[in-house]
Amino acid sequence: MCLPLFKGPKVMGQLAPQLFQCQVCVIPSLSHLQGAGKRSRVHFKCAIGQIKNTLQEVGVCVSKSTIRRRLHQSEYRGFTTRCKPLVSLKNRKARLEFAKQHLKKPSEFWNNILWTDETKINLYQSDGKRRVWRRKGTAHDPKHTTSSVKHGGGSVMAWACMAANGTGSLVFIDDVTADKSSRMNSEVFQAILSAHIQPNASELIGRRFTVQMDNDPKHTAKATKEFFKGKKWNVMQWPSQSPDLNPIEHAFHLLKTKLKGKCPKNKQELKTVAVEAWQSITRDETQRLVMSMRSRLQAVIDCKGFATKY
Repeated sequence: MCLPLFKGPKVMGQLAPQLFQCQVCVIPSLSHLQGAGKRSRVHFKCAIGQIKNTLQEVGVCVSKSTIRRRLHQSEYRGFTTRCKPLVSLKNRKARLEFAKQHLKKPSEFWNNILWTDETKINLYQSDGKRRVWRRKGTAHDPKHTTSSVKHGGGSVMAWACMAANGTGSLVFIDDVTADKSSRMNSEVFQAILSAHIQPNASELIGRRFTVQMDNDPKHTAKATKEFFKGKKWNVMQWPSQSPDLNPIEHAFHLLKTKLKGKCPKNKQELKTVAVEAWQSITRDETQRLVMSMRSRLQAVIDCKGFATKY
């Protein structure tokens, strides 16, 4: 049985006796206690205090420790809220519809897709949080600290493609632009596609393939659409705000993981080690990423179109 925990004596009066008998099998998110129009980030202790105050309004007096024990017995704990992109209602509906339409697609369908996207690669990769054993007062000892560089110490923008059979090209934008910048417009995007789509698709997939790309403005520009129409390539309709569905995003994570521990001294060395890392991603890894599409689509359906972790 599921009882909504909205603030109000009627609902809380229904909840109180079952809460103390520990018969509530599902308790919705404690963020609902704040009501509509308020922030959803609720501190666990504040939520317990709010439950206590609401129960008192209906004549039930109980301590916070009792409420905490009952919540723990129902397998609830206090956690930090997950940070996820805000997805508009229109895009949630589009994501949900896309997930439902493609959930039962066979593996052959996903094997014929050439996945594409752009990513930024920093010269100094972040190692994330690192834990050390140290004595009090030695926090600033060099061996107990991690160095950081503002804005990653420089970066390169890259376009890449992959399929279930492996990774394709990794193209650096400043190697294509006339002014050696990393700014990519529709014209630069078309130049990259002209040089790399057909060769990579032929090698990784075959004659019949589908190109996937997101809804970045340079991807949806009128000139880009005319370019695809002239090439007669099949382009997959992709829902906006859906990086969590794209397996190449996970391949980029693998790439950047492999770059940790590398020490390139400049952007040129960074490009060299990045290409080596990209090519070292195995066919088994790309197949596993592409074949996980069904589970990612199911997660979107379960989340009613909201963004999932990626």
